[in-house]
Amino acid sequence: MVHKTPRQITRALDRVLHKVEKPARYTGGELNTVIKDWADPGINTKVALAFPDIYELGGSNLGLMVLYDLINRRPDLLAERVYCPWPDFEAYMRRDDIPLYGLETRHPVRDFDILGFSLPYEQLYTNVLTMLDLAGIPLRAADRTADDPLVIAGGSACYNPEPMNAFFDAMIIGEGEEVIFEVIAAVEEWRREIERLEIERLEIKRLEIERLEIDANPPIPQSLNPSIPQSPSRLTLLARLAAIPGVYVPACYEVSYAADGTIAAVTPTHPAALAEVLKRVVTVLPPPVTKFIVPYINVVHNRAAIEIMRGCTRGCRFCQAGMIFRPVRERPVEEVLQAVDEMIEQCGFEEVSFLSLSSSDYTEVEELVRRTMERHGAKRLSVGLPSLRIESFSVDLMELLEKGRRRSGFTFAPEAATDRLRDVINKPIASAELLATAEEVYKRGWTTIKMYFMIGHPTQTLEDVKAIADLSKQVLAVGRRVLGKKANVRIGVSTLVPKPHTPFQWVPMADESVIDAQIELLQRELRGPGIHFSWNYPAETLVEAFLTRGDRRLADVIELAWRKGAKLEGWGEYFNFAAWQAAFDELGLDMDWYARRQRPLDEVLPWEHISAGLKKQFLMDEYIHTYQGGVVDDCREHCFSCGILGYFKEQRRDAPDQGWGCPPLGRDKERQPVSITPIPLYFNDDMSPDLTGQFDHRVPQRREGTVSKRVRE
Repeated sequence: MVHKTPRQITRALDRVLHKVEKPARYTGGELNTVIKDWADPGINTKVALAFPDIYELGGSNLGLMVLYDLINRRPDLLAERVYCPWPDFEAYMRRDDIPLYGLETRHPVRDFDILGFSLPYEQLYTNVLTMLDLAGIPLRAADRTADDPLVIAGGSACYNPEPMNAFFDAMIIGEGEEVIFEVIAAVEEWRREIERLEIERLEIKRLEIERLEIDANPPIPQSLNPSIPQSPSRLTLLARLAAIPGVYVPACYEVSYAADGTIAAVTPTHPAALAEVLKRVVTVLPPPVTKFIVPYINVVHNRAAIEIMRGCTRGCRFCQAGMIFRPVRERPVEEVLQAVDEMIEQCGFEEVSFLSLSSSDYTEVEELVRRTMERHGAKRLSVGLPSLRIESFSVDLMELLEKGRRRSGFTFAPEAATDRLRDVINKPIASAELLATAEEVYKRGWTTIKMYFMIGHPTQTLEDVKAIADLSKQVLAVGRRVLGKKANVRIGVSTLVPKPHTPFQWVPMADESVIDAQIELLQRELRGPGIHFSWNYPAETLVEAFLTRGDRRLADVIELAWRKGAKLEGWGEYFNFAAWQAAFDELGLDMDWYARRQRPLDEVLPWEHISAGLKKQFLMDEYIHTYQGGVVDDCREHCFSCGILGYFKEQRRDAPDQGWGCPPLGRDKERQPVSITPIPLYFNDDMSPDLTGQFDHRVPQRREGTVSKRVRE
């Protein structure tokens, strides 16, 4: 690819942008963008922050915006944004040789020192290859030289880094707010060493020329002259990165396989590489972003998002985020309120979303919402609380939210429709409690309740699936009794994808025939006025499943599928399942082997050398409790020694007690961590013996009661 200057790129854009859909995706110049001078000698490192999806989704990627804000606060660093183009603009880029560029200054991505991808989910993998190709950067890390940017990634999908191992130089495991600066420092040191050695090389050559002029001796070829220092290779940089806690460098590990295709071992091949790469955790959350970039176009979630809490203590067994983002850390109310004030002043958004995995579990959530509305209610600021949990949601909070809110839809995610199955997934919500909450929602003017369910849970039957329809109709009946025909229910159903680092990581994804039968049942049952039903197509879910559970061999599959046309996999109109099928067939691999295979507890999993700070025994115990219907309490109420306190005890000692959900450490503390097998609050007696028999030797003394009895008590 011919190198293009920002001016040349601008001229090319002038010729084509009026021909593409939503050209403002590619122009930059939005309110609150940070534009720095590339000619400034004080800027040492330039970072391209890439979100491998189109701009409409990238504007709401909080992780990217946090790093954009933190990096650009430093005068010696520069960060710009990069997104994946829509196919119409991609075609023009390839036709007119327009390289992928940073939105702020239109410098080609190849000119940056670091290219960092945010990977929150697996459907973005092929988009990464598209962006690397458009940037003119070799797809495979092994093919890059010192002239190429360092290509790194972070995000939830990196907790199983193996399917994308071939394409990234390094991957950040865990939270990136601190480690990104350690990576930048390693790159800067490496480049300074290159520059120093280059000066030495030039000086040695100068002296050799002088000697040649005097002695008339022929020069010695550089490759044979040990006196000429060689510049440190890219492998030198990778080794230094591997020594940084929380950084995984795939090139520093090798994988061996057993005869049955499973992994025999993952072995470090460099002294700097650790046998287990532990995630990074920040002790105190950094200041929230308040100068959000305000897009020119309507984007998904066009609002300000302020993270009020990170982590979750509920222990839902299917939820990867609830496991990998431990421990819980909360922002002080005053810090959040100040951020809201600054956001309104600098951005003008009319909606602010208080983000967390379970917003209603934030300790001071009612005070936060109340004080926010007191300050900004007159401006009709709308406050959003995503991920509300029914069991921690109060009428008082509901009344606070309705002030100034544009009431359209209210969302809950029970995930399962029967008390028994909710015990299985450790989300103990009684159906009666859900219906009572629905009535309060409708009474306060919300016309639509959205409910999200999963199918494919372990032990799930057709009766459990039919219960989704029955419960949905009961919620609608409540709404019609309160609001009449204005009441609606929207039901979203997804298929369980067992995720790494969860108790379900050993569980197979349900067979296609089972999923098809469950969807067909729901299609028959969820009909009529006021009910809207949507679901994920099984083929899309299957792709997510084998990508999230795959090993290194899938890197070849990903590249081949991409070359066969798989791109923008998260967009239905471009989803290309045939390309994936062809890639698997050509390489002699089996989708179902990765996605739908029950994995024994002693199998070496592809991600086992990556640690989320959880003990394997804890996950195994919770896996076994799945089949017993054992319900584990909120770990704020009782520490189950999941591993977090053991891995991060020093950080816990330095953290404010009110900010961490884990128990305090120290002799003067009342609550001390315990080291016990997580004995559930109770076991659901409705679980049949044939499902629990194989684990009876692990069952502690059974307690009386089911979740419905507990709620009544």
